[in-house]
Amino acid sequence: MTPPIFDELVGQPDSVATLSRAVEAADAIVRGEAPDVAGQQAMTHAWLFTGPPGSGRSVAARTFAAALQCPNGGCGTCQACHTALTGTHADVRFVVPEGLSIAVGEMRALVLRAASSPTQGRWQVLLVEDADRLTEAAGNALLKAVEEPPPRTVFLLCTPSTHPDDISVTIRSRCRVVPLRQPSADAIAAVLHRRDGIDEQTAAWAAAASQGHVGRARRLARDPQARSRRDAVLAVPRRLTGIGAAFDAASSFIEAAEAEAAASVAETDAKERSALETALGAGGTGKGAAGAVRGSAGQLKELERRQKSRATRTQRDSMDRALVDLAGFYRDVIANSFGADVAPVHGDVDELATAAAEKWTPESALRRLEAVLDCRVAIEANVKPRIAVEAMMLSLWRG
Repeated sequence: MTPPIFDELVGQPDSVATLSRAVEAADAIVRGEAPDVAGQQAMTHAWLFTGPPGSGRSVAARTFAAALQCPNGGCGTCQACHTALTGTHADVRFVVPEGLSIAVGEMRALVLRAASSPTQGRWQVLLVEDADRLTEAAGNALLKAVEEPPPRTVFLLCTPSTHPDDISVTIRSRCRVVPLRQPSADAIAAVLHRRDGIDEQTAAWAAAASQGHVGRARRLARDPQARSRRDAVLAVPRRLTGIGAAFDAASSFIEAAEAEAAASVAETDAKERSALETALGAGGTGKGAAGAVRGSAGQLKELERRQKSRATRTQRDSMDRALVDLAGFYRDVIANSFGADVAPVHGDVDELATAAAEKWTPESALRRLEAVLDCRVAIEANVKPRIAVEAMMLSLWRG
């Protein structure tokens, strides 16, 4: 029987089956029972969740961590499940990079904490989201722990793929890989309709426009501002009427990404600052309260540094989502050029894609698509976003 908590995973039946068997074997180990041969092979100490953006890597890892801590095998409703999913469980350590990389100091501290015995008698779990952002030194620190795992400690790593650029070969060789695939538009639409109460037509549109990204589909279906930002991105091809227009479009593109990133982190930043100020005595009236606040400048500065680093990463993620939307448009143009019998990514602007297909040659449309993909690669390689986007816009204008 599949634990209810895995209902969060959309379109991943094979992975859910693998994780369900592991949860059964892990529960037997906790109870002091000896699993059968198949059960012994079902559970291991290190797992690697791979898949494209939006496939649910972190969701799979979080739900698996919750199921391991759940006394009911992953019911999804008990306190253990709730605290594990929200990041407040005492025996589940999360490593979520706030900047562009995960430093060795942070990894060493968390590995040391993960080596302790579980406080609630089940499993000590270390979950590393975006493990592809580990620095070489941080990866070596993690490797030593994975090679000599403490009893009842489980490592859960999330990366886009098993390629050496994403995860070292030695770490990958010591993990069981859980490959997640891009869920179909139909599967995403069904979940949006059933779980989120979104009407079928909107759910179908959002699922197609998200290009297999579940979280993106939910934002498009529920957030008017997200739809407005997408509309602005898809208007780029019409704006490229000359060199000046190309540079203007680049500026607008970058400003939109910055605005989306700022909006997504503003609430978190405010909560973190308020919590730190309260902890440091802000608003206090007793003796020494004023002195405590004066002495907190260093900690507030460190918080601002971490928030700035997180904002940089969020901005790049936001820009990448916009580039994926733009790439989807040029894909639709190519499909129209050849009369391919495939559903469009952006059905709501299919008329624009059809008009572009009549105006451009298929080779020209393909060059434009490649320009967008090259921009993604350049930004990933730490080229300054403005330079990469301006170069892309000029390539799109020239065709």
